[in-house]
Amino acid sequence: MQIRTLSALECTKLLTATRVGRLACAKDGQPYVVPFYFAHSDAHLYAFSMPGKKIEWMRANPLVSVQVDEHGQGRGWKSVIADGRYEELPDRIGHKLQRDHAWSVLSKHTDWWEPGALKPVLPPTADSAPHVFFRILIEQVSGREASE
Repeated sequence: MQIRTLSALECTKLLTATRVGRLACAKDGQPYVVPFYFAHSDAHLYAFSMPGKKIEWMRANPLVSVQVDEHGQGRGWKSVIADGRYEELPDRIGHKLQRDHAWSVLSKHTDWWEPGALKPVLPPTADSAPHVFFRILIEQVSGREASE
């Protein structure tokens, strides 16, 4: 097995080709990792979610990491880590262009809204808060690839 470092371009290509990753955030020294659906565009990862633990934690500490991977042939794989900063895109004046861009990038993919709109709460509450569009500004990427 050989391991090699991916170039920044190779990392970006994997982020662009991937839809689901693992989002890591932290609050009060406690890490939290959760799968999330995203779309990559212009050095950002765009996403949509209902309010909950990850949104609360990212509001408290906007520094996050995202991990994506791809399985290759045999035991081969690629893995990319993107470190960045959470930026909420509220439905307010001053954020319309970024929010519209997030909608445009995400809506290119089938059922893009479904993972972020469904919350495992039974029964649904009538006073649920509205959905949240956000993006992660990618500040650094790194990646590895293993091949036989």
